[in-house]
Formats: sequence, C-alpha cells, structure tokens
Amino acid sequence: LKGGLPGRTAQGKRTHTRAVNGIDGDVRLNRALWVMAEQMQQALS
Repeated sequence: LKGGLPGRTAQGKRTHTRAVNGIDGDVRLNRALWVMAEQMQQALS
C-alpha cells in the first residue's frame, strides 16, 4: 500500500501515512483507520 496520505494526530499536528509492506502492517493499519473513522464519526455527531 502506498503512503503519503495527509492527516492529523489527536493533538492536531499534521502527519502523513507511511507505506505498508507486510500483512502485519496491513492489519494494524486497518485497525488504526477503523478507530480513526469511529472517532471522526463521534466528533461530527
């Protein structure tokens, strides 16, 4: 998976994603993205 997607940390700092090379990284990335999406949903509702 390619990296470089922009985003912000919980503290509001700008950051970007890193490229994922292994399946273990894919699982952790997917879990982190899911948590981030849930937090965004709570913040917007």
